Amino acid sequence: MNKTPGFGVALLTAVLTPGAAPPQASAQSYPSKPIRLIVPNVPGGGTDTVARLIAEKVSPALGQQIIVDNRGGAGGRIAAELVARAPKDGYMLLLGSAATLITGPALDADRKYDPVKDFAPITLAGTTAYMLVTHPSLPVRNVRDLISLAKASPGSIAYATTGQGGPAHLGTELFQAMAQVRLIHVPYKGGAPAMLSLLQGETFVMISNFLTALPPVRDKRVRGLGVTSLKRTALAPDIPTIDESGLRGFELQQFYSVVAPAGTPADVVQKLNQEIVQRLPAADVKQRLANEGIELQTSTPGELGKLNAEQFAKWLKVIQRAGIQRAG
Repeated sequence: MNKTPGFGVALLTAVLTPGAAPPQASAQSYPSKPIRLIVPNVPGGGTDTVARLIAEKVSPALGQQIIVDNRGGAGGRIAAELVARAPKDGYMLLLGSAATLITGPALDADRKYDPVKDFAPITLAGTTAYMLVTHPSLPVRNVRDLISLAKASPGSIAYATTGQGGPAHLGTELFQAMAQVRLIHVPYKGGAPAMLSLLQGETFVMISNFLTALPPVRDKRVRGLGVTSLKRTALAPDIPTIDESGLRGFELQQFYSVVAPAGTPADVVQKLNQEIVQRLPAADVKQRLANEGIELQTSTPGELGKLNAEQFAKWLKVIQRAGIQRAG
């Protein structure tokens, strides 16, 4: 027992003084109870898959269960607002996507949270590219051909999307702005009817979900002009990027990332980052993500914060320039 004079008084003073720091750093005892990982979608799909893989691989290392909590609805706003207002203690996290942290907030003028200021970035977990595809009847073989044809016939080529304000719509608006061309927007209610319109020749251009586009590209029912990431995807390394095919700097990706409420202690954030970055890159994880069209990618908290801020500013500019509003 410590008999140093004043030790007991100093300890009692630290405990009773309002706002006094706890005797130990927060990460030393963290986590002492289960962690909730909020997913802004119903079960199934890429975001849910990433969250469940994190829970499976990281829970044993933390010594506490990570519980995946699906809170779908309102385009991800319900989940994001819940986490933004949660206690800043690391026990409620968000598996964010573009809909919750980038393009979704950029579309919502009346959003109740700031996607950059209201969250503490932990780590990137994965990315998904899209693919620019055309109907075989369109006389183009690459991105340069498509741009030349569109410039020669402005407003005459119809492009399909999965709906107003979705990734395909935003990506094609960015494509038109960068290439200085004008296409005709034909929105559909989902990826399946949009792709069907392309296959049937009702529309001629589409930025498609990667997994949806790849089979008809391989079967030569549609032509794949390029993927939307800046680097070729390992899931189809033979298909060039739009960037290398003639439209330098073009990028459209889905980003899956883990964030906490802003103000979460830095040591807690660092502990979560360390465990996720160390445990997630397993061979079985990479394969299960590939089945969803996702490539594993992790980051430091700083790198993720910079990425989210840059992406939000980029897509907010695209949305405002094109006058896009969220459907419904």
